[in-house]
Amino acid sequence: MQLGHSPGRLPPDSFTALKSLPIKRGNIGCDIGTEELAHLEMVSTIVHQLTKDLTPEEIMQQGFQNYYVDHTVGIWPQAAGGIPFNACEFQSKGDPITDLFEDMAAEQKARTTYDNILRLVKDPEVADPIRFLRAREVVHFQRFGEALRTIQEELDCKNFYAFNPSFDFPKKSGCDCK
Repeated sequence: MQLGHSPGRLPPDSFTALKSLPIKRGNIGCDIGTEELAHLEMVSTIVHQLTKDLTPEEIMQQGFQNYYVDHTVGIWPQAAGGIPFNACEFQSKGDPITDLFEDMAAEQKARTTYDNILRLVKDPEVADPIRFLRAREVVHFQRFGEALRTIQEELDCKNFYAFNPSFDFPKKSGCDCK
């Protein structure tokens, strides 16, 4: 059972709302972070619906007994391998370029996780919401990419990795990058 932890959903997505990336066209970090919290609720609901009526025999047959001993069938954020969520998974450097690449990577990891789930699950009541969530991860990746391009367009076009745009204010170069 996976809910949270890399490459799961909890840390990157909920933390996106906390980072709140102020970009010219609005605060996309808050927008996407809020939607990601709703995704977490959807995945939690699916997990709850799939586990709420398990018998002790089914719990044992599925290898679910260790989880059951600690959490019954409650929702607990952890990786599919059983590693519990840890706040060390939050990623933020305070550099918009670095943080946007991290956010984009998190969206791709989530998409890959959903792809893997869809290869294993054929029940439409599970697969349909997972397909929806997967599609949203693609949109989030694109939105973070747009934000990255916006930031890069405002930087020194010859070397936009030379400084942290949140703290360093280099003079505009004379080049016209557009």
